[in-house]
Amino acid sequence: MPLRIGPYPISDFLGRGGMGAVYLTRSRGGRSLAVKVIRSELAANPDFRRRFAREVAAARKVNGAYTAPVVDADTDCSEPWLATVFVPGCALWDMVRAEGALDGGRVRDLGAGLAEALIDIHAAGIVHRDLKPHNVLMGSDGPRVIDFGIAHVADLPPLTDPGALLGTPQFMSPEQIRGRGLTFASDVFSFGVVLAYAATGGSPFGPGSNAQLLCRILHEEPDLSAVPAELRQLVGACLARRPEGRPSPGELLELLASGGGSGAPTVRPGPQPHVPTVWDPGAEQGGADFTRNALAVLEDGLTDIMVIEAAGYGG
Repeated sequence: MPLRIGPYPISDFLGRGGMGAVYLTRSRGGRSLAVKVIRSELAANPDFRRRFAREVAAARKVNGAYTAPVVDADTDCSEPWLATVFVPGCALWDMVRAEGALDGGRVRDLGAGLAEALIDIHAAGIVHRDLKPHNVLMGSDGPRVIDFGIAHVADLPPLTDPGALLGTPQFMSPEQIRGRGLTFASDVFSFGVVLAYAATGGSPFGPGSNAQLLCRILHEEPDLSAVPAELRQLVGACLARRPEGRPSPGELLELLASGGGSGAPTVRPGPQPHVPTVWDPGAEQGGADFTRNALAVLEDGLTDIMVIEAAGYGG
């Protein structure tokens, strides 16, 4: 009998992460889906099940053309699972490493898609907190943002566990590094770093260790000399050190979709949810208990890769 997850027959194994395995399947109507099945040792933990159910409830709030929306889920069965729309295509990180930096037109199109994705994510009251090239799939119909911080919904308080790692240093905002409360503006800073990476193949804060990058993000101005001139001012506005100095995704979309980007966006701060963060740059990660850390990072909306890192299993 072929392997099934809920009502879905499994056709291919796609990969494995910290929380479980991901498989390819199809809906009854023929739509390709990616199904994540939670690891058995985590599924056996009632507290984890409760948090996973809350994750699914939050994920259902996001639905947009440039995200991978939830289609179905079962949080009560013996092996809890979550099915999302499958997006064929490689990650932006891999594309740039294999093919080189994108030209100005492709970066502008990428930025317009990412800005629209952030509009949809923020409209659901969610701060992504890990927007990076690894989490941007380059589909044939445009980019898709995946692995957003779905547990950080405005009306759902997070778990504060010092063993949890929040974010990827190269793409973190200054306030994220300092461990202060985050707003939607933190995602805009990460957006700016992602566009700079797509346009140059590197970080606007240069190469180096995580500690060096964190220090530069906090204290040095980004080097945007290699960013196309027509996008330089827009990317620079996104990388403003103070959150209130950054444009909104809506303003970015208006500029990018119209073929602009050379003008500085007008910043009009609006109400933004305060999102506590638990990341501690000096925290010890090695030897941490996997289940404890997985519970913490799920509550804080972190991705599979970060579960592995927080548990001390990262390379």
